[in-house]
Amino acid sequence: MLVDFTPDQVAWDKAADGLVPAIIQDADTGQALMLGYMSRESLQATIDGGKATFFSRSKQRLWTKGESSHNYLLVQEIRLDCDHDTLLVKAQPQGPTCHTGNYTCWGEQPSGRTAWLSQLEAIVQQRAKASPDASYTASLMQRGTKRIAQKVGEEGVEAALAAMAKDREELTNESADLLFHLTVLLYDAGLCLDDVVACLQARHKG
Repeated sequence: MLVDFTPDQVAWDKAADGLVPAIIQDADTGQALMLGYMSRESLQATIDGGKATFFSRSKQRLWTKGESSHNYLLVQEIRLDCDHDTLLVKAQPQGPTCHTGNYTCWGEQPSGRTAWLSQLEAIVQQRAKASPDASYTASLMQRGTKRIAQKVGEEGVEAALAAMAKDREELTNESADLLFHLTVLLYDAGLCLDDVVACLQARHKG
């Protein structure tokens, strides 16, 4: 986690009730996810634990986002603004951020269709923890790496056959299946699409 300041540098004396606003941003897409309020203690808990933790004004206690839903915000970076009274928290959401089930508290989707792949990863991560009886993703994970890899191979072949048949609709559908199963395979291996993008970028620079 990158933190370019210490909690003592925050202008707590200017903060209303000792709380400063914290803007939560998707570390991958740059999309604003939610606005919360942090106290000195919740900021330190965020730094120490790696999960976005706020001071809940309704509960009057520290509150870690996802403590009930498990849709945690895994913090990658925290920055302090020029006036030292507002925080920017870049995090990777482990599911929908809003309690309504929306990606953000403003009900928006990631900007750009390809950026939605980061939400797909969050959905896979969330459903992998569900009951295999209730989730195809969980049941696939339960069957192990071999079966997941087999599905990636099957969907890849089907996408290739659709392309050879000049069937654009079928190619689109099979490509969607391929991307989904590849995302599950990467998750199973402890990787993510960002690792693949980083590899492509390194190749391009090379």
